Amino acid sequence: MSLVTDVRQAAADRLWQAAQWRTPCPPIRDLVAADDVESAYAISSINVARRLEKGALRVGRKIGLTSEAVQRQLGVGTPDFGALLDDMVVAPGGVVPTGVLLQPKVEAEVAFVLTGDLDGALESTDEVRAAIGGAMAAIEIVDSRIADWDIKYADTVADNASCGLYVVSDTVVPLADVEPVEVSMTMSINGEEVSTGSGAACLGDPLNAVLWLARTLRDVGDPLRAGEVVLSGALGPMAVVRPGDSVETTITGLGTVSVRFAEESA
Repeated sequence: MSLVTDVRQAAADRLWQAAQWRTPCPPIRDLVAADDVESAYAISSINVARRLEKGALRVGRKIGLTSEAVQRQLGVGTPDFGALLDDMVVAPGGVVPTGVLLQPKVEAEVAFVLTGDLDGALESTDEVRAAIGGAMAAIEIVDSRIADWDIKYADTVADNASCGLYVVSDTVVPLADVEPVEVSMTMSINGEEVSTGSGAACLGDPLNAVLWLARTLRDVGDPLRAGEVVLSGALGPMAVVRPGDSVETTITGLGTVSVRFAEESA
């Protein structure tokens, strides 16, 4: 194997072991440069493949870093993406068991379900809109295998875009009935408001985020397909969650979705 391959495998192994042992690890920046995007996605693919080999199924993708403020914080000018697997799904109103995540945070998003493939010219959001079957309110439960969330761009990309779990509402709203850029969001933890935002906070329009993802995946030969779910990116600031917390998100036009985190055992 080449040195590059060895380094990528070592980084993937570090993140994999952190997830398996439920113990956050140091950043991978001693192995991969903070701006080495090609290596970062290759590392992510190694660990996603491991999960697929163990029986998980890919059911969609997530888009991260859609906020200009977060991009500035990480020194980049572009979002990132990760894979959504069927073992990441939490039922709306469901409970996240203890011991599943390392250092979770929550953010509210618009989720889309595709009824068409996105592998064409993709010149505008019109093609994206035509391929979307509907939108849902979503809570993404982000998590980092890297200790203290000490991440740069390559760290989060390699860590499957800091994916953890996700929840989407039961109701799928056609785009004829809701304009994603116009929605407003409120998120509360234990009844206390912790985040507010709007559709415009997500790359100017959640449909812009999906267009970016569709073009990116088409260009690498792995396009979005009918049936996939897309988490389009945060509508407002994320918030830390702890055992026993209850999280509720309301997005205008899409409704409310909630999730609870189990109490720690005595």
